[in-house]
Amino acid sequence: MFNIRVYGILQNERKQILVSDEYIRGNFYTKFCGGGLEKGEGTIDCLKREFLEEMNLRIEVGQHIYTTDFYQQSAFNPAQQILSIYYWVQPLEPIRVPLKTKPFDFDEAQLQQHAKNGQAESFRFVEWEYFSSEVVTLPIDKIVADLIKK
Repeated sequence: MFNIRVYGILQNERKQILVSDEYIRGNFYTKFCGGGLEKGEGTIDCLKREFLEEMNLRIEVGQHIYTTDFYQQSAFNPAQQILSIYYWVQPLEPIRVPLKTKPFDFDEAQLQQHAKNGQAESFRFVEWEYFSSEVVTLPIDKIVADLIKK
């Protein structure tokens, strides 16, 4: 069974890269913004929906960066194979969600969300000079981080 994920790489005018710090099922992850493809949805529509749901942000989807070209088992469901697709994205409006400066710096609303469904999420920009594959957690994200740093 496949789990198709679509992620957007957002780089601002200062060359900083947007990441999402998430607490999911008892573990901490730093990853790119995006999520799972839903039935009947294309990859670009998925990415637009995910940014709208997670950040209340309308985006323009740009050039394709990478699609997984190796076997990656899901960290959450061993019966699933992950297929991740990455695109460059640009915001169509100012980012209004709170942006943090430290990893996993969850505010009260995010902690309440955690109490409700066991997950918390915050967003931050990583300075280009400090951005590398070491910043992100997931194996496929690490490959993409190396690609965009070249």
